[in-house]
Amino acid sequence: MPITIRPLTPFFGAEVTHVDLTRPLDDATFAEVENAFETYSILVFPKQKLTDETQIAFSSRFGSLETTQGHIANNFQVKQISEISNLDPQGKLMKADDPRVVYRLGQRNWHSDSSFKKVPAKASLLHARILPPNSNECGQTQFASLRAAYDALPEDKKRFLDGKAAIHHYAYSRRNDGITLTNEKEDQRFPPVKQAIIRANPKNGRKALYVGSHASHIDGMPETEGRALLQELLTFATQEPWTYMHHWQVGDLVMYDNRAALHRARPYAITEHARVLHRTTVAGEGPTFPQ
Repeated sequence: MPITIRPLTPFFGAEVTHVDLTRPLDDATFAEVENAFETYSILVFPKQKLTDETQIAFSSRFGSLETTQGHIANNFQVKQISEISNLDPQGKLMKADDPRVVYRLGQRNWHSDSSFKKVPAKASLLHARILPPNSNECGQTQFASLRAAYDALPEDKKRFLDGKAAIHHYAYSRRNDGITLTNEKEDQRFPPVKQAIIRANPKNGRKALYVGSHASHIDGMPETEGRALLQELLTFATQEPWTYMHHWQVGDLVMYDNRAALHRARPYAITEHARVLHRTTVAGEGPTFPQ
């Protein structure tokens, strides 16, 4: 049976069914999936019984994979699978004051993965392994279309932003949220980088407004003024008509385009029920702005 691609919103997102990602896709089917990703930015593949190995194999079809940055929330492991989990290495629920839980709170801000790196991520693939028993308590993930936001910008604002860069800094997003788990060594590992505020998709030319919580200020503008403009743009880009809320079911694989979409985790009872998702991240193909 041929795969089915069903749009999820008028602006972005699609559900892909009649496909088994535990086995290698033939070239024609993969091309159809890849084209859907470039078109819709968010793809949802329900009921996929993936292992880390099969998730890595499918993700690698889209490009080289990033390795996780070693930090407190993943027990400083460096590998191709990032475990988004509220369980400690012994499989026990973490306490509310556990630094690893505090670290996760930053994921509740609108962001795109790896925008704080010189070469930001192309895509992320998030697979639900363990969820709370009540689907309303599983911690939804919300997405926002940066293409829809760009399309809705006034023309004079598009012209003003074209060619400008925002300064993205990992430590800024954490400390701005009152989380002080970063340190000087981590600041040096991920120093501030410039990212183009307007990005175009290399396959179809669609432009997107590239903002998020890692963006501190705008290069060449007074810091306070640039920061205020970035907050204005972030608020504009995440208006409800341009968002999609994913309600997780075990086995869901959600693939999202970090070049054209923001995401954020929604709150849930993090100290009461186990929740484990595994993420692979496809590396970008080059910097967005001269450093």
